[in-house]
Amino acid sequence: MVAPGMLQNPSVLSWLEGIEPAWTLLDQDSFLALRRPPSHADGPIRFAANLSAEEIERSAVARNARMVLRAAAEAQGLKTTATGNLARSVVADLCAQFTWPDFDKNEVFSVNKVINEPDFYPLFFVRHLLQAAKLARRRKGFLAATAAGRKSLVEPHVQALQALLFQTTFWHMYLGYFGRGIHDGWPQADAGVVLWSLSVAATDWQSPKVLSRLCTIPIIGVLESQWDSGSLALQARILRPLVWFGLLEHREEAVEGSRFDRRHFYRKTPLFDRFLTFAVGLERDDAMRH
Repeated sequence: MVAPGMLQNPSVLSWLEGIEPAWTLLDQDSFLALRRPPSHADGPIRFAANLSAEEIERSAVARNARMVLRAAAEAQGLKTTATGNLARSVVADLCAQFTWPDFDKNEVFSVNKVINEPDFYPLFFVRHLLQAAKLARRRKGFLAATAAGRKSLVEPHVQALQALLFQTTFWHMYLGYFGRGIHDGWPQADAGVVLWSLSVAATDWQSPKVLSRLCTIPIIGVLESQWDSGSLALQARILRPLVWFGLLEHREEAVEGSRFDRRHFYRKTPLFDRFLTFAVGLERDDAMRH
């Protein structure tokens, strides 16, 4: 069992509420390997680089990234402002084409007469991701596709686009701004451990509270919080982005007696196990009970 001493800490036991984390089933070498960024194709975490066109369409990130890249590959590219954001006219055109899970475009337009790129966070996120992945870059007032970006639009390279965007998101971008700045970037630093844990723990609908206990390594700030801030951080920085990549599905239920509160639940989609595979060792034979 990984980190048995942690599980004897009264604060940890109180936070877990009787749940045994899935990652305690890993052997020590696998646990440590998953805490490091993926570095080679035969490592402990592997991404499918041969997705079909239908599978790519299931990922809002890959689907919309291709759309933005195609536009950025035309002529000079997409016009940008002095601050580097896409120009309002470009945002208006792309907003009309964007489809994004759990995002109501009409609500954005109802409270903003003019839509700037940061007002439309799916586009804002995808644009930053394309630049972080070096598929697009700003040049002379335009966002233009790079040579790698143009290459990723054609077969067979497009089949690996999801893998590149996924690895860039979780291991090279800062997702701390999701989740209102709570606990800085936690639990993104342990993305590999969280993803493996989800692979065995999210086979059926689970709440963020349960998944945070099953899948994350708690830090002092989470344990000492007066409310369940760890669940919010996990949902904002891991669970929702996985929905955007088509790897989790999400449903919500109204809370009786409340007009606005909702209960949220997540589970794996078939694309999760198709896209992500793991080569890890377990401590004991019955370790797959989750």
